[in-house]
Amino acid sequence: MPICHKLKRKTRKGWSNVAWDYFKTIGISLILALIVKTSVVEAYIIPTGSMENTLLPGDYILGNKFVYGMKLPIPFVDLKLPAIQNPKPGEIIIFKNPLNPTQYYIKRCVAVEGQTVEIRNKQLYVDGIRMALPLEGKHIDERIIALQRPARWGPTIRDNMPPIKVPPGKLFMMGDNRDNSLDSRFWGFLDRRLVLARALVVLWSWEYSKQFQNVSSSFSNFDLWWYNICNFPELVQSLRWNRFGKIVY
Repeated sequence: MPICHKLKRKTRKGWSNVAWDYFKTIGISLILALIVKTSVVEAYIIPTGSMENTLLPGDYILGNKFVYGMKLPIPFVDLKLPAIQNPKPGEIIIFKNPLNPTQYYIKRCVAVEGQTVEIRNKQLYVDGIRMALPLEGKHIDERIIALQRPARWGPTIRDNMPPIKVPPGKLFMMGDNRDNSLDSRFWGFLDRRLVLARALVVLWSWEYSKQFQNVSSSFSNFDLWWYNICNFPELVQSLRWNRFGKIVY
């Protein structure tokens, strides 16, 4: 009896050992979550209507970061593994805003390096071939703005743009809401190095207040999450159930 009792006491863990086990479990879980978020997939929030009606403000989407070159989860080191594939025309891509790298944009790639892009009276042409508007894309302005000056980039090329060849390492991006999108027509070609992920699926969606669109115009913003918490009951009522799990294409 004494021997059995002694052995039983030895198998007991003190509170410090239990706390350490929990700490290790939580720590490993956080590290794995960080690796997945940094290198494989990440959730993003659509804040504006530039991709309507393919993507709507309030859509939470999942982006595949692995396919375009996984970022190594090493702090303070910006290194990527080779891409499985390069961006292709027609793919919806999440990338850093060329004018403000701290902000994320999402647009559709319409042309890659070596291709020639032209816009004639709102119609997009790639290598001389007229490209149809995306299935859920749209025009919201009946006016056609003529090309008023020969500048390469500027506000007068929304509806008409002379032929421009996409240089090496660059992409030409456009929003599906063609008359209400700040894209390559205005800020130029997208550097391939700014590409983050390919949009995959709408995880869930709700129609948040238009007032909040003035608060944040970027993805993964702390203000947006705080807004969601404070307005949770109202947001539950505004869920767009029909968009849950929608494949992005």
